[in-house]
Amino acid sequence: MSSSKTYAPIAPHTVAFLGLGVMGYPMAGHLSRAGHRVTVYNRTAAKAQQWVAEHGGASAPTPREAAQGADIVFACVGNDDDLRSVVLGDQGAFAGMKPGAIFMDHTTASAEVARELGAQAEARGLAFIDAPVSGGNLGALNGVLTVMCGGPAAAFAKAQPVAMAFAKAVTLLGEQGAGQLAKMVNQIAIAGLVQGLSEAIAFGQRAGLDMKAVLEVIGKGAAQSWQMDNRGPTMVEDRFDFGFAVDWMRKDLGLCLEEARRNGARLPVTALVDQFYGDVQSMGGGRWDTSSLIRRLK
Repeated sequence: MSSSKTYAPIAPHTVAFLGLGVMGYPMAGHLSRAGHRVTVYNRTAAKAQQWVAEHGGASAPTPREAAQGADIVFACVGNDDDLRSVVLGDQGAFAGMKPGAIFMDHTTASAEVARELGAQAEARGLAFIDAPVSGGNLGALNGVLTVMCGGPAAAFAKAQPVAMAFAKAVTLLGEQGAGQLAKMVNQIAIAGLVQGLSEAIAFGQRAGLDMKAVLEVIGKGAAQSWQMDNRGPTMVEDRFDFGFAVDWMRKDLGLCLEEARRNGARLPVTALVDQFYGDVQSMGGGRWDTSSLIRRLK
């Protein structure tokens, strides 16, 4: 990890981290670097052993064993079912957690599963915080993620300073489910923005403009966005072998559309962009960055 992150002084905590994927691996690394005692669990044990070789700490063969004695159990897995599999059951984290311990989940999942697990945690004398993140793999590597949280305020106050090891902002937005709903707002905003940016760049290229120069100019005005600054130049170059994968975005947009059906919100542009991402998947671009929407317009 090449991050130059500086860590606020905080008393060392005993923590666990479940799920060492492209996000979880560096997030757990930041917790270790910040001085916390970290035990990791990963479905593929070799990855957990590799993490321990790199960062110290310990690995455990089950979520339950990883969670034993931890003040806070962090998790970042794939989806609702993956989350339930590491939390519930005889070998799940809840079975190993001590009374008063906190489970902070960084998976992008449904608001429904957050409420479900929140109720189960409360019944066991535990606290559950849904805490999806924004910032992608680079944000995780550099320890500058934005974390959107839902859950009990007292538990959040204890977990927030620890989570700052891998974040630039960790914010409580309401009860369980509020973090996941805020992440959906984030993904809805990004989907429409990336499609607009794709159309703008493709239009400019057809018109024969030097689009790098154009983006530099309009990036100083009202059209400026993170996507324009960070993805505009690579879209002009037709480079998509990095970043947040189309497959993951489709999973997230599926959650948004499902929640909208439940709450009555209208998402016409999001539904359309979700179909466009389906086209990109059909082109073999499931692992391309989300900015690859422009490929459909070529």
